[in-house]
Amino acid sequence: MQLPSATLSALTRTWHPPAPVDVRATLSVHQRGRYDPTHQIADDGSVWRACRTPDGPATVRVASTGSGAVEAAAWGSGAAWVLDRLPDWLGADDRPEDLVPRHRLVAEVARRHPGLRIGRTGLVMEALVPAVLEQKVTGMEAWRGWRALVRAHGEPAPGPAPDGMRVMPSPDVLKMVPSWSWHQAGIGPERSRTVVHAARVARRLEETAAMPPEEAMARLRAVPGIGPWTAAEVVQRSHGDPDAVSLGDYSLPRIVAYALAGERTADDARMLELLEPYRGQRYRACLLLLRSGRLPPRRAPRQPVRDFRRM
Repeated sequence: MQLPSATLSALTRTWHPPAPVDVRATLSVHQRGRYDPTHQIADDGSVWRACRTPDGPATVRVASTGSGAVEAAAWGSGAAWVLDRLPDWLGADDRPEDLVPRHRLVAEVARRHPGLRIGRTGLVMEALVPAVLEQKVTGMEAWRGWRALVRAHGEPAPGPAPDGMRVMPSPDVLKMVPSWSWHQAGIGPERSRTVVHAARVARRLEETAAMPPEEAMARLRAVPGIGPWTAAEVVQRSHGDPDAVSLGDYSLPRIVAYALAGERTADDARMLELLEPYRGQRYRACLLLLRSGRLPPRRAPRQPVRDFRRM
């Protein structure tokens, strides 16, 4: 790692992964919509992320080189923390070979995306807050709320980040967001209460990054408003758990059933039955199916995007 000098404000690191890594695809699970102020894709294909680490805010730019290496630069008080964990973020310990395709479609998508890895950030609140905002609403509604919350209560990303990038609010700030500000962001009271409950025990939740995923999920679910879907969405990102299935998802059971069995309707039980051959790698199988483009035909109009600001 290169230390900053009087004329250099960034810390830098070059990592040589043991196998090719698709940086953009691997980090894409952290982006909450195209206009996420914490995650942006530059015109040159590099990934910019603004995050809140135990050492403070950080901005990091990650890019692949032509030789297969990964180059990263980071700014802010959390820069060293982020660069120390760059291999974890990009799935250094991930084992995609553990997935044995039992369906032709899974094998084909895995072949098309050899650099897709499941990384672990070690940042629980970063994964939890937007996951809570995605509970029981459309993606567009959730992403709009996340964007509004970060813009109103986050802080500017350190360093030469792209315009508009911001670091998510700290737990102390989230605890103090007034009710009218949640309303203005289009975030309903049930979801805002859950975020505040989590912010009050944020230190205990961040401790789960060092726990096995099952124990982490149990502690997460002890927070009012956090159920199995939200807990799974968190450990997928914070822990890099390749087996965590998002139970209770509005669309995932139908996507899995249609892709693997040609069925147009399914519930969680049927989804788990179809994913059983991939036990231990069920989240990875779902990631691949979501990238397959094989989606079930719509049976009804899109779920409406609600606007709590008009209620």
